[in-house]
Amino acid sequence: MTEEPSAELLESYARLLDLVRSGAADTRPALSYRTGLGRTAITQRTTTLLDAGLLEEGDLNPSTGGRQARTLRFRRDAGRVLTAELGATGYTAGVTDLMGTVLTMRHCDSDIAQGPDPVLDDVEATLHDLLGDVGSTLDDVWGVGLGLPGPVEFATARPSEPPIMPGWNNYPVRERLTRRFEAPVWVDNEVNLLCLGELRTPGWSGDLGDLLYVKIGTGIGAGISHGGRLHRGAQGCAGDIGHAAVSDDSGVVCRCGKTGCLEAVAGGAALARDGDALARSGASPALAAVLRENGVVTGADVTAAAGTGDHHAVQLLVGAGRRIGAMLATMVNFYNPSTILLGGKVAGAGDLFLATIRETIYRRSLPLSTRELRIEKARLGEEGGLVGASYMVLDELFSIRYFGKWLHAGSPSGIPDMHSSGNGLVQRA
Repeated sequence: MTEEPSAELLESYARLLDLVRSGAADTRPALSYRTGLGRTAITQRTTTLLDAGLLEEGDLNPSTGGRQARTLRFRRDAGRVLTAELGATGYTAGVTDLMGTVLTMRHCDSDIAQGPDPVLDDVEATLHDLLGDVGSTLDDVWGVGLGLPGPVEFATARPSEPPIMPGWNNYPVRERLTRRFEAPVWVDNEVNLLCLGELRTPGWSGDLGDLLYVKIGTGIGAGISHGGRLHRGAQGCAGDIGHAAVSDDSGVVCRCGKTGCLEAVAGGAALARDGDALARSGASPALAAVLRENGVVTGADVTAAAGTGDHHAVQLLVGAGRRIGAMLATMVNFYNPSTILLGGKVAGAGDLFLATIRETIYRRSLPLSTRELRIEKARLGEEGGLVGASYMVLDELFSIRYFGKWLHAGSPSGIPDMHSSGNGLVQRA
């Protein structure tokens, strides 16, 4: 058993590695310049990272009059991260490299209400197949990241009374997946991962440091970041705006059992419920036709009907947009984010829906809080949650808390109990 490096040394290793990973420095002199460390210290630390297989040396840089410096590269293909984002009616699974790039992915239909065992059986089988698709094995798995559509206590990786997930409360998700894949596991709410994915993906022209990511699908949730870092709150349930009370109507019962929740009056399930009522009453001929043909009306059917000009469907969308916009205006006044990103299936309902949300936010927020506010559609599609799940794992693996537990082994693969005390080194059989 190798002694774990000091916190100060680990912080130095992590800083150097992050500079190379991000492209901010690619030679030893550049690392010295960016950190203030001397040549000897840089040489010792980069040698450790090279020996661990995290860095590799490249070509010599062109000479600028002095001694040529050899480039350093992060070995992004040294391992793989398994990721999955679970929703109410399906999940997306994928495999990424160590820079969060999605190498392969697959979407599968699945009912989260079936319970953890059948759903996770399917997710595990899909992840195993995808791992084979990229020519990798369990020995290459550095970690597993999972997003769930409900409250998750981040420290324990266990769902906490999730409204749409019967049978999942306090289920040992981490313990199950670590046994299956023999690698460390982290679990979070899916919207947090969507937020993290957007934060870490290059390409934005502005600052995303104070970001509010809002997913509007079957349910409604928000991911919050401050200064470029995800804010989970004390127990991990920050941003659960879908269950904030916005109506005094006691007849509108949410899936959580309470009444008047935002999700219950403006989410995808609410649109489906109200659209079904329009179809059965005959008020909406378009939705009545859908009901006759399919036997059910979905939120997507309502948005499609609105897109064809159906007046009653349009009114449902406008009403939902105003409800959501009013809640987000409260968030804007309270939190003052620089950017709001709107994602999820309902968020793709069309320009009228998004325009209604924008107009309501600007009308109900303080002028100063909206002076430079950007409200845009999320950039990342299905892979957004996978990118976020990968970065969740990588952020933890390279944190001071865990880095030293696997650095000298060269990989966290085969160390499934890393979350426990001690360095937890376990050799794969």
